Amino acid sequence: MKRIHLISILFIGLLSCNTQSPVYFTEQALADTFIGLAGEQKSLQTLLDERKGKTFVINVWASWCSDCIRSMPDLKALQAEFSEVEFLFLSEDRSIASWKKAIQRYALYGDHYFMPEGNDGPFAKFLNSNWIPRYMVIDPEGNIKLFKAKKVTDPKLKQALQ
Repeated sequence: MKRIHLISILFIGLLSCNTQSPVYFTEQALADTFIGLAGEQKSLQTLLDERKGKTFVINVWASWCSDCIRSMPDLKALQAEFSEVEFLFLSEDRSIASWKKAIQRYALYGDHYFMPEGNDGPFAKFLNSNWIPRYMVIDPEGNIKLFKAKKVTDPKLKQALQ
């Protein structure tokens, strides 16, 4: 009898765990700051506000990330297919020089910002990810429509953009 009761409690506990992806950014993530190509600093909240009314993709990447570099042709194909969608690139590069060089080298079209704290900052902690590239889709109201795609070829990414 005790065994059945314990199993029931564990089962109910597992069912009640929140495994849903977030649809809103935390206050800490919104306050995190990023550095633009001209050296300007902007919070995530500002970056979202600047894109209010538009659907856009956040791509977290780095020039040292082989998966990020290998995905570039597919990323460019996605940009061509969804030309009305903006792309916001957030880089976890180790230096600003490496980041800027990679943008030029791979001819990345979109808005670019450097994450000064890399994967240790509040935004990265919100993502709770130890893997890049990472793709998110943000809807026109600034809500997270797709929280996590690790590959640009993930069907959920295109689905969220349609």
